[in-house]
Amino acid sequence: MNADRQMTVDDDVVATRLAEVRANIEASGRRDVRVVAVTKGFDRSAVDSAQRVGLTDIGENYAQEVEEKASAVAAGTNVHFIGRIQRNKVRKIIDHIALWHSVARPEIIAELAKRAERPRVLIQVRPLEDPTKDGVRPDELESMLDAAVSLGVKVEGLMTIGIFGDSNATKECFAELTRLADQFDLPERSMGMSGDYRDALEAGATMLRLGSVLFGPRPGPPQGNG
Repeated sequence: MNADRQMTVDDDVVATRLAEVRANIEASGRRDVRVVAVTKGFDRSAVDSAQRVGLTDIGENYAQEVEEKASAVAAGTNVHFIGRIQRNKVRKIIDHIALWHSVARPEIIAELAKRAERPRVLIQVRPLEDPTKDGVRPDELESMLDAAVSLGVKVEGLMTIGIFGDSNATKECFAELTRLADQFDLPERSMGMSGDYRDALEAGATMLRLGSVLFGPRPGPPQGNG
C-alpha cells in the first residue's frame, strides 16, 4: 500500500461508531445482520482495531491489500473479498478469503472452483440497468446459479450496490435483490454501504459492507464496494 494512502484509526472512535450502527440495526428489528468492516485504503491498524472492538468480518477490495494485511487477521476473523475480481489474482489470495461477494462472470466461478474445494460465494446482481456497475441481470441469475452448482461452488446468497445519489432507485435495487434471493431460496443478502445501509436494513440485508461510517474518510478518492 502506498505510504500516502495510509491512515491509522482509533479504537475508541471505531467502537463508538460501531455502537451507533448496531443501535440502528436493533431499531430495525433485525438480529441476523453481520457488519463487514471494509478496511480498503487503510493500513493494518484498521484490521487490528476492527478485531479489538469485536468485529470478525473484514472486507477488502484489492488483492494487494489482502496480501499486505493477511498477517493482521486473527484466527476466527473472516476476510470477505468485495471488489471486482480479476481472474489472474484469484490464486494469490484464495487461501485468505472466506467469502467472495462480487462474483459476476462464469469464468470467475470456474477459476474459484479450480483453486478451492467448494468455495463460498455471493452472486453480484445488477437489478437496475446501470452501465457503471458489475453484476448479472435478473434474467441471467438462474444460469449463473446453475453454473456454480455444476462446478461445486457454494452460492450462499446475492450481493448488490445501490445507485449513487438516487435514494429511490437504491431502495428499488435493494428490494429487487431481496425478491430474487427469496425466489431462489438464498439466505444471504449483501447490500448497503456507509451511505445507504439503513435502506438496506429495511429491505432485508443480512450483511452490511461498512467502511467510512466506522473508520472515517478514506485516504484518496472512494473507489469500490465499501
